Amino acid sequence: MLIIDSKDCENIDKALKKYKKKFEKSKALLQLRERQAFIKPSVRRRMEILKAVYKQQMATGKLD
Repeated sequence: MLIIDSKDCENIDKALKKYKKKFEKSKALLQLRERQAFIKPSVRRRMEILKAVYKQQMATGKLD
């Protein structure tokens, strides 16, 4: 649960902005999306390896 400390004289827009920033930093939405479907560990590992190979090819300029 996110708690926002706001002063009585603080504008509601500023408090909402603080809440949005705190929510984004907590990465709660990313976790929620990740948990929508189960991905097997072997598939997750394969995706990470393919992503690393792609990044390496981009860095060396071998990818067209």
